[in-house]
Amino acid sequence: MKIEVCGKGGSGKSTLAALMAQSFARAGFRVLLVDADESNMGLQHALAGTTAPLHLMDYLGGKKGFKEKLNEKMLMDNPAGIFSGKQTIDDLPADCVASEDGVEFLVIGKIHHFGEGCACPMGILSKKFLASLQTRSGEVVLVDTEAGVEHFGRGMAGEADVVLGVVDPTAESFRMAEKITEMAQNANAAAYFVLNKVEPNIEEAMLSHLDGEHVIGRIPKNNEIFLDSLEGRILSARLPEIDAVCREIGTRHGLMAA
Repeated sequence: MKIEVCGKGGSGKSTLAALMAQSFARAGFRVLLVDADESNMGLQHALAGTTAPLHLMDYLGGKKGFKEKLNEKMLMDNPAGIFSGKQTIDDLPADCVASEDGVEFLVIGKIHHFGEGCACPMGILSKKFLASLQTRSGEVVLVDTEAGVEHFGRGMAGEADVVLGVVDPTAESFRMAEKITEMAQNANAAAYFVLNKVEPNIEEAMLSHLDGEHVIGRIPKNNEIFLDSLEGRILSARLPEIDAVCREIGTRHGLMAA
């Protein structure tokens, strides 16, 4: 199963993706966490501390090398290509995959230098990578996208089984949730939402902005998570609410027994 985690900047999507990866791993699944956010560097530290796998874009020769391979149709159209549409987690380049506490971690690519140009090649690579990756029984791929909805425009959601939107207590976040619902429907992907940074006095107000059927979790405001994020430490919190979100997705989609 492929799960795309999205939301506005600062909503907590990267933190949720990392905590869900840990939860699925504890439940016995093989988990690949994919960092498809071209700008934010926080996911690597939240999950793997100082472990730094080679970025997939750099493995392919950087933007220039990747564009050359695209022109040669080596990524998807050629059965002998790098991503032929039949690759599994086992087929991924070893240098591009780090492992920490039972979670495998891959970074698509990052903007490294001033003036290097836009992140469009990383977006193309993200879509082709997800389209080519086949998951097997007992495997979960979690994809942390960049903030906003640009990844929908690139068609990435069409390669996911589930789109999970993270909603924090802001008007902007609720407006984005409406757009995520619409775009996920167009992509034929199941769309669910998790309320994040929830406090008792605002939970009812947050729920009033969303279709309750699609809200599958409520994550309380948590100072332990905040301090880990502030200090750039590996996330250490184990929240039953995160486990509940994973179970809900798992049971709805046949990964776990009801």
